[in-house]
Amino acid sequence: MPFAEQSIIGESFVGSGANAAHTNIVLGRKGGPVETAWVTALASPSAGYAPFVAVLAPNVPIAPRTLFVNKAAIIGELHGRATWGAAQAGLAAGITDAVGEGLIPADELENLLIVAAIWVNPEVDDLDEAFGNQREAALGAILSALAGCPSPAELAATPIGNPFYTPSGAEL
Repeated sequence: MPFAEQSIIGESFVGSGANAAHTNIVLGRKGGPVETAWVTALASPSAGYAPFVAVLAPNVPIAPRTLFVNKAAIIGELHGRATWGAAQAGLAAGITDAVGEGLIPADELENLLIVAAIWVNPEVDDLDEAFGNQREAALGAILSALAGCPSPAELAATPIGNPFYTPSGAEL
């Protein structure tokens, strides 16, 4: 596996509008820099940001152990439910899908850790859509990390822009 001796990084953006999911993951071995980052983030909550262990259900953490780190401070009850509920469940489902598909070997689950930085728009309005987008984004981030995406050719061929800003006439 490409992460046998090093950490790997993946990213995925799924959906549009207020219910889109943007996921960044770092996957690595226990005993390495990912573990240091994992433990440090878990032990360092701040106002509006409280990293937590992703679970399939209460008392059932996913494997590899995955730390959910929110990228947007919680604003209101629905945003909190979307972050701690729908997006967290989507992350757990997407990582579990990756394990089920053999992308992360079952015999390595206890040796690996994931830090997942998750964007949930404060204007989220559909928990089911947010869940589905996050599930797809979590799996996509794992696939991206394993593939070492993007390639230099993809970088060269991709116009600059994102859902929040696309410059007019910009070139690298």
